[in-house]
Amino acid sequence: MKVQLKGGEVKEYAQSMSVLEIAKDISEGLARAATAGKKDGEIVDLRTEIREDCQLEILTFEQEEGKGAFWHTSSHILAQAIKRLYPDTRLAIGPSIENGFYYDVDREIPFVAEDLEKIEAEMKKIVKENLPIRRFTKPREEAVAYFEEKGENYKVELVQDLPEGEEISFYQQGEFVDLCAGPHLMSTKAVKAVKLTSLAGAYWRGSEKNKMLTRIYGISYPKKAQLEEYLHRLEEAKKRDHRKLGKELGLFMMCEEGPGFPFFLPKGMVLKNTLLDYWRQLHKDNGYVEISTPVILSRHLWETSGHWYHYRENMYTTQIDGEDFAIKPMNCPGGMLVYKSEPRSYKDLPLRAGELGLVHRHEKSGALHGLFRVRCFTQDDAHIFMTPEQIREEIKGVVRLIDEVYSLFGFKYHIELSTRPENSMGDDRDWEIATEGLQGALDDLGRDYVINEGDGAFYGPKIDFHLEDSIGRTWQCGTIQLDMQLPQRFELEYTGADGEKHRPIMIHRVAFGSIERFIGILTEHFAGAFPTWLAPVQVRVLPISEKYVEYGRSVLEQLNRAGIRGEIDERAEKIGYKIRETQMNKVPYMLVVGAKEEEEGLVAVRSRFAGDEGQRSTEAFISGILEEIEGKIQREVQKDE
Repeated sequence: MKVQLKGGEVKEYAQSMSVLEIAKDISEGLARAATAGKKDGEIVDLRTEIREDCQLEILTFEQEEGKGAFWHTSSHILAQAIKRLYPDTRLAIGPSIENGFYYDVDREIPFVAEDLEKIEAEMKKIVKENLPIRRFTKPREEAVAYFEEKGENYKVELVQDLPEGEEISFYQQGEFVDLCAGPHLMSTKAVKAVKLTSLAGAYWRGSEKNKMLTRIYGISYPKKAQLEEYLHRLEEAKKRDHRKLGKELGLFMMCEEGPGFPFFLPKGMVLKNTLLDYWRQLHKDNGYVEISTPVILSRHLWETSGHWYHYRENMYTTQIDGEDFAIKPMNCPGGMLVYKSEPRSYKDLPLRAGELGLVHRHEKSGALHGLFRVRCFTQDDAHIFMTPEQIREEIKGVVRLIDEVYSLFGFKYHIELSTRPENSMGDDRDWEIATEGLQGALDDLGRDYVINEGDGAFYGPKIDFHLEDSIGRTWQCGTIQLDMQLPQRFELEYTGADGEKHRPIMIHRVAFGSIERFIGILTEHFAGAFPTWLAPVQVRVLPISEKYVEYGRSVLEQLNRAGIRGEIDERAEKIGYKIRETQMNKVPYMLVVGAKEEEEGLVAVRSRFAGDEGQRSTEAFISGILEEIEGKIQREVQKDE
């Protein structure tokens, strides 16, 4: 039996071996850290027997797929603790999720936050008991009878929904048995650090027609230090919450009269427009033209694009003159009509058309979350129409543009290439050309990427950019989608050098993604302390007393004439109070003015970055800050030694 490992090394065995035994053969350290295996692309238990030639990867907690097995086991420990303490509780489902795990439970007296500490303590006892975890199967009828006897009606329903002949697997640890497909760890002892983080309501199977259950969330790690680091990040994230900062800094608001529809306040509009000004200049420099398409378009357009059939449940519709119309959920069909508005030649291509288009998508009320998940947002779309020969170079140009954007804000990022999904349209050859075009461009640029099988758009494969913010969280923002379907459905053409008609290839791409969501991400990334070029208020003038307000106004007038966003605090408050409040408002610069400053034509400069920066002339200060703004320089905060 030949087992090819991730690095290409091949191990040969004369008999079947479990994944764990193979891990031990590679190294004892790897076996201790292992959480699951990946056999020919499928995640499997460490206890899985390998009986034939295969490709095998040993997964640890360091990999996302390895975390899944660890957190899935943790959810079973949670359920076991609940059943020990509250035997009348009925269990629903308990999966691993992106950050930890949860278990949905049904109890006559719903759980409250105070119960979590007691449950968490019981979980730690179960970990210390080092209970071996065993997998076994039952025939369907026995599985139903088993859970009916225990009064676990949710489990009965889950078993009954499984196809006839399906292998029904169970996992047991100590006295606790649960229906589960796995994979799981070998015992409970590996879960060294655990924390139950919150409670929420969740409808059974996500349907409002079903009973509301209690969802208990948790997180766990192999080491206590990892949990402490996570909890620190969680606390930091609370401080940076863009909903909290948006209110404090006067950026945006949400109203019950328009759930999911953000209101931008004056300072928020300054921030938004500054981002859009940057977007426009960047795209002008990279050979794009800007267009604008209507918010409402007729049903037959969306039928032609395929959105009416693939995306209908997320679209808002209306009737005009007895005909169906839809408020656009995306900009691309309008871009098709712009392309078709006049004859095109190969000499006109590539045509790069950008649009800051307002789109509307129906989101369930429970999914709404500040600026991160809204029903109305501005998408910084661009559609690039090109010949097949131009595919690679155009994709490389987009990758470079997106890299320039993210580098400006100090984001690290990783790239995913998503391939053809099951609900796709188009023929196999088109998909091959499209996928090879994206992959080839990334290879030409020498970019690292991972392949995300089956997660492409229904009309083409895509490249997604996942940002990492200042506290290590990731966000999917930029995307490049190569589309050979919409140009065909809309019968787009260009005249080639041969004088014949040809079909263009199209790229859909965004850099910011949703402008609103990107503002939310930036707010949390910078904790509201935006770089000077982006800050809604760049300078606040602080007169020491009412006697110096007139001089302060003259300083503000000079700032305004230079195009610097300034304001003055004329209140009859002590200067210390004014300074503290300006710091709370995260304004980059304060100019304190009093008797000496007025007499000598100076300003006393205080900054968010270095504190007291001394006195200088107003002209010298303006010259320095303009250089910082125009260069989009991001000053670092100086820390005490």
